[in-house]
Amino acid sequence: MEITNKEKMENLPMKEAALVYLDRSGGLQKFMDDCKYYNDSKQSYAVYRFNILINPCDVVELDAELGNHILHHPLKAAQVFQSVCFVAVKTLSLIGKLQTETQINIVLKLTHLPSLPSYSLDLCEFPLNYASQRFYMMQGIVIAMTTVTKYTQGARFLCSDEVCPFSKGFQYIRVHVPGATESATVRNDFLCSLCSSSLQEDRKFRVLGDKQIVEIITTKVLHAFQGDPKNQPFRFQSLSVFLRDELVNKMKIGNEYKIIGIPVCVKTSQTALCVEANSITPYPAKVPSGISDNFRCLLSLTSSSCWRFTAILANVFASHIVPLGTYNLLKLCLLMSLVQTRDCNSERENCLDILVITSDTLLVDRLLNFSMNLVSRGIRHPVCTEVFPTVSRDKYGTGAVSIQAGSALLAKGGVCFIGDLTSHKKDKLEQLQSALESRSVTVFIPGKKFGDDFDQQMTFPIQCSFWSFVDMDSSSRRNVQKASTLIGQMDCSLIPANLAEAFGLLVNCKESSPCHPLLPTVQHTLKKAVDPEGPPYLASKQFTTEDFEKLLAFAKNLNVEFSLEAERMIHGYYLASRRIRTDSIHGSKLSANALKYLVSLSEAHARLNLRNKVLREDVLIAALLFEISLTLKYGATAFCVAPNALFPFELYDEDYLEQRDLYLTQCQQQLQHFIATCGPGTAVLSSDE
Repeated sequence: MEITNKEKMENLPMKEAALVYLDRSGGLQKFMDDCKYYNDSKQSYAVYRFNILINPCDVVELDAELGNHILHHPLKAAQVFQSVCFVAVKTLSLIGKLQTETQINIVLKLTHLPSLPSYSLDLCEFPLNYASQRFYMMQGIVIAMTTVTKYTQGARFLCSDEVCPFSKGFQYIRVHVPGATESATVRNDFLCSLCSSSLQEDRKFRVLGDKQIVEIITTKVLHAFQGDPKNQPFRFQSLSVFLRDELVNKMKIGNEYKIIGIPVCVKTSQTALCVEANSITPYPAKVPSGISDNFRCLLSLTSSSCWRFTAILANVFASHIVPLGTYNLLKLCLLMSLVQTRDCNSERENCLDILVITSDTLLVDRLLNFSMNLVSRGIRHPVCTEVFPTVSRDKYGTGAVSIQAGSALLAKGGVCFIGDLTSHKKDKLEQLQSALESRSVTVFIPGKKFGDDFDQQMTFPIQCSFWSFVDMDSSSRRNVQKASTLIGQMDCSLIPANLAEAFGLLVNCKESSPCHPLLPTVQHTLKKAVDPEGPPYLASKQFTTEDFEKLLAFAKNLNVEFSLEAERMIHGYYLASRRIRTDSIHGSKLSANALKYLVSLSEAHARLNLRNKVLREDVLIAALLFEISLTLKYGATAFCVAPNALFPFELYDEDYLEQRDLYLTQCQQQLQHFIATCGPGTAVLSSDE
């Protein structure tokens, strides 16, 4: 944009208001500090760039006309502040080398926009208003971003005719404005306004800045990735956001942000709507509203036991998907995995990955899909896309490399359901194993392919839980299964051993397991066929899907800490289990993340009980789940745990809950004995101690 001086004496009231605002807000002092930096620098500048923080509400209260210009004519408002700043520089002698007003580049940074519909840009609405060249607020999740490249912030041009007065000085200064391409700022067909000779750029005064392009989608689009058959089809499109200078690398793939920017129409191979970002802020997490009255009452009634509340939760959970009281072990694991999800901006990273061995993929698929949708970032991986990030060439011709998120990064802070594990190719399974073990994924960017001299690598943290299942009883696979020689061990030859180990929990839901009752499933299916919309059980009315959503949202935000007894017990079990599963040839069978899984399981059970402290009773549940999983992989050991240890009886009434408590108490004593016997010098405190 070429800035002229023809309106220099206009808009004096607005200029006076701008000066008053700068003085009152502290912006004038910051401007003077920035000027001192430029004045002390030995480098020569053609353009001096200043960021001015603007609170629109304060400006409107001070001067309505100036506030209107800032909100609806930001480029003209920037010229007003440019004139004020130029006068301040000359009056106070702040920058000795500054010659013309056009050398000052003012960028107005807005703190917020008015909370009115006309200032919001909904990415699902059509048509989108991008012709007004004013600020809008939009909200979205980052699904792709480019590497950082350079752009021209400003440039100095001189008349090619040496006789012309404009062959010297700083009369022709061009700076980048929102929506402008590189050729709009710098090219070779500009003419002198005085003599019509061609202008030539003085390259030693070119000012470069950093540029990055990110793609965002509205949160509503996540419904398309949640696999709900009731979702109505809808159209969505990603929006490209240009980040410049101090905003570069401020956004992360998978995070949700509020963006203030100016929509512009960019013409490349095709016309596309983009946004020049002005400010970005992480989208705040929703504050949980608490739990329902029914769950609050249930929590009170079961307060005498540390195990009953979660047992009843698992028993009644998803009662419209599977029969009441069935798949309890799997449902407990799913609930514990869900409470370990968290807001995508949180630092907590204790994920719980689940691999289900099943002979009824249809029912398990429905159950996992329903459970996944109870959290905001539940992503069902589409078969036609990639689980992990991929690279491609930027579509805007900037020469940058675009990194696409993939399902795993899109599910940040939630659950990535990848379906049948055996449907993925070998190289993808190896990539999954690496991601599960390191909780990160590295993207390789070949320099030769993308026009760079050097290869690059970018590493992204994996902050979601992976759910998957394997159909071990299909006709094509039944013939290749081998008979196990160890008690409790399951043939998992169809899954790479290291991959099965990388999953924190292995859950058996085959016909031979307690999780798979045939008759209740048939009765449930017939009942749903007769009355598809009606609740199949009374518990379905008492504890609705919305109640479970509130419960999980509240529970996952609880901050928990370990009691001393629980901490000693979990370390004791880990050391004892590691000791008995170690041989001189193969070493330890426990993965490097085993202790982390145990900690995460213990925390999850405490959160599901709505407690802030992890007790020994929580560690017991974690140890039983972990031991059941280890037994399926490697067979039973001295701490022999039955496959139905967590639900040894059908939960009909309070008497059965009492029997379960007694059984789990016995298991706790066995665990303490196991630690005392097999743990290397580990002491476990009794309740009296």
